[in-house]
Amino acid sequence: MAITRKSVVLTALVAASVLGLTACSQSSSSTESGTSTAAAPTASAALPAPFDGEPLKVSLVRQSGAGDYFEAWGAGAEAQAAFANIDLQVTDARNDNAKHASDLEQAIASKPDAIIVDHGQTDTLQPLITEAVQAGIPIIVYDLALTDSEGVITSSQSDESMASGVLDQLVADVGKGAKVGYVSAEGFAALDRRAAVWNDYVAENDLDVVFSTGKVSESTATDNIPLVDAALKQNPDVQAIFAPYDEITKGTAQAVIQNNLQDKVKVYGIDISNADIEVMTADGSPWVATSATDPAAVGAGVVRALALSLAGELDETDVQFPAKTITQQFLADNQVTNVAQLRAAEPSLELSDTLVTDWLPAVSE
Repeated sequence: MAITRKSVVLTALVAASVLGLTACSQSSSSTESGTSTAAAPTASAALPAPFDGEPLKVSLVRQSGAGDYFEAWGAGAEAQAAFANIDLQVTDARNDNAKHASDLEQAIASKPDAIIVDHGQTDTLQPLITEAVQAGIPIIVYDLALTDSEGVITSSQSDESMASGVLDQLVADVGKGAKVGYVSAEGFAALDRRAAVWNDYVAENDLDVVFSTGKVSESTATDNIPLVDAALKQNPDVQAIFAPYDEITKGTAQAVIQNNLQDKVKVYGIDISNADIEVMTADGSPWVATSATDPAAVGAGVVRALALSLAGELDETDVQFPAKTITQQFLADNQVTNVAQLRAAEPSLELSDTLVTDWLPAVSE
């Protein structure tokens, strides 16, 4: 049987969705960030105090570990922690905000040497983060908006630059005044920051937003397909869709294909993984550009920021990780089929010069 252009893309999307939706929820050494694990780097100096004795106990309290991005992020964090003599104790709330708060309460009660909080809801976690600070527990948060960051190291991808980079590409491709759709969710710090940039671009470029929809769940990619499908049936003349989280992007792309609009509608996302690259490079894929960091490199970078702080060597209290805009054409031109190859084509994604020192080089997964 001949494989049609549409079925090739659908096959890639289904495979990618399965990968994202079956991601493990607890501590794991596997990662979607590349096809193989690189050799551990070599430090040129011995570990300083407090890392030169028994392993430090650090709690990593995660809102969710499901999905390609989060799985790779966790693997990078674990690899860097192991290098720094950190015993990383991981919990995953599976997008249950009450459980996330409970996990953080338990982490505080266990009196670890430090805490990392990965994502979360401000109103749920802010009181507990303040409690941890008052208890004298060093704490770093990643992609979590705080109303009071006193005594906390904050870290994030540069969501403003990520959104700006891919939206520049959108405007260049479809022009000002184009009919566009938006697929996202509210109440998540990273998505809220990206939404602010989106609103600015809509106003500055006279974009005609014909629909807004989307949600984040434990099955984000799958759950967004019917939402976008309904929006496309009502607005088949839409020219481009911004879906600023890769699980949402994959669901959006599949809905476009199911409506046989892949030759008319361009999809723009954020984040990158092996599964995302498979979708973007499939024949006829509507996903034409994404803006991303290497999630494994960012997870490792968050651990390095904490380690440098514990060693008294971090001068900043807010850390942002730079992103790159990656087009479908760039992937094709460089024959990129996975994140390991993407790192080779765009080495800046490795963050090998970010938050490093002689005793703490970047671990590359």
